[in-house]
Amino acid sequence: MSPRISHLSLEDALADFVDFLTVEKGASPHTVGAYRRDLQRFADGLPNATITQLRDTDFEQHLAALASGEATGKPLSPSSVSRARASLRAFTRWAVDTDLLADDPASDLAPRVQSQPLPHALTVEQVASLLEAAANQPAPVGARDSALLELLYATGARISEVIALTPGDIEFADPAHVRLFGKGRKERLVPLGDYAAAALKDYLTASRPALAARNRGGASGGNAVFLNLRGRPLTRQSAWEIVTRAAQAAEIEVNVSPHMLRHSFATHLLEGGASIRDVQELLGHASLTTTQIYTRVTISTLREVHALTHPRS
Repeated sequence: MSPRISHLSLEDALADFVDFLTVEKGASPHTVGAYRRDLQRFADGLPNATITQLRDTDFEQHLAALASGEATGKPLSPSSVSRARASLRAFTRWAVDTDLLADDPASDLAPRVQSQPLPHALTVEQVASLLEAAANQPAPVGARDSALLELLYATGARISEVIALTPGDIEFADPAHVRLFGKGRKERLVPLGDYAAAALKDYLTASRPALAARNRGGASGGNAVFLNLRGRPLTRQSAWEIVTRAAQAAEIEVNVSPHMLRHSFATHLLEGGASIRDVQELLGHASLTTTQIYTRVTISTLREVHALTHPRS
């Protein structure tokens, strides 16, 4: 089959692909932004090219330039190069599916095999110290920070999922649970547990109304669960700062991020005997492969225990 639009510029084809991701695939703004950045770098190296002028060497040369730093001024990490490779492959597959290309020029772009770094998890004792430090502040900040961190650890939620929560997404009836919307707006229900449910009830009853009352600038706080000191929705950066502040107060000597609480949630569940399938469901992973990295974390821990305690290790 011949291409449907042989004269379409590479820039216009990329714009159409981004629209496809946004409108038809329902990809998150974060995902769409990552694709757009990766593909724009590629297009910048081929000014005035049409989509049918693409050759397999264009892709290999671009990835080599990313790895060497020639394309960006400094070498990209292996994970960033692999993400760019995946973005290019997704784009060319889409172009073939929509008859913009007769053949896929990136079909032989083999994935780069790389070691995946193990996610760092806090110990149970460190998490307890972190949660205590968050709660040990005057109202309304203490109640808000306590509810935020308890929720992150109890559910393994992504920070983007938590700051998007509305009160209607929380159900306190037994069993208490929260409705989270992950990548592609995929919905999942995750149990809260007694500690997180109590912290959220306390925050929503008194502290959130107190924060909402501070919004005197006319800007709406919307219906977000978590608000900043001006009564407006908490941002990702503000949530990150809350976690960092609690970690400093708890004297935890590693750099703690909201995502580290997600890692800790998964690791502690597996160490406690949860099945990997259950953890996959709770984390909202589309593929079991993504979740399996946490089994490497627990095996690593067991290896240390074995080395320290077994008489013939």
